[in-house]
Amino acid sequence: MQPIPDEQELVERARNGDEDAVTLLYEMHVDSIFAYIRYRVPSDMIAEDITSEVFLRMVRSIAGYRDQGAPFRSWLYRIAANLLTDHHRKHGKNPEIAIPESYQSDDTNPFDHVMREDERQHLRLAIQSLPAEYQNLLWLRFVEDLPHTEIAHILNKPAAALRAMQYRALKALANALQRDQT
Repeated sequence: MQPIPDEQELVERARNGDEDAVTLLYEMHVDSIFAYIRYRVPSDMIAEDITSEVFLRMVRSIAGYRDQGAPFRSWLYRIAANLLTDHHRKHGKNPEIAIPESYQSDDTNPFDHVMREDERQHLRLAIQSLPAEYQNLLWLRFVEDLPHTEIAHILNKPAAALRAMQYRALKALANALQRDQT
C-alpha cells in the first residue's frame, strides 16, 4: 500500500486536476466538516446536503486556492461557515444543536443514562442560546480542538480578538447553564 502524501502535496496535485488527490482530500476532511455542520442544523439530511456543497465548491475552486499560511482545512471550514450562514438566513437562526455521539454516554445503568441525557439536553439548550459566532468558536476550539490561529483564519478575526471572544463565549455559556438551573 502506498503512503498518503502530505496535505500540501495533495492540494497542489488537486489544483493541477488530479482526481485522486481531490478524493483523498475529501476523505481526509469529510467527517470533521460534516460534524461541524451537523451540530448546527436540525437533521442529518440537511447536514449531508451542506457538506456536499462544501466539497462541490472545493472542487470548483481548488484551482484558485492560495495557501495563506493556515491549514487547508481552514479553507473548508470557512466555506462551511459561509454556507451555514446562508442556510440560517433562509431557514431561521435557531437550529437544534446536536451533541456529537462521542459525547454520548454508554452507561448501562438506566438512571445514569437518564441523568446523562438530561445533562446533554441542558448543554444543548445553553449552547443554542448563544450567538452563532460563539457557537462556531466553541465548536472549533473545544470539539475540533483547532488552535486559535487557525480558528482566527476560519472566522476571519485577529487571533487576539478571538481569545477575548472565547472568554466571552465561555462566560456566556456558563451564565446560560447557571440560568437554566435556577
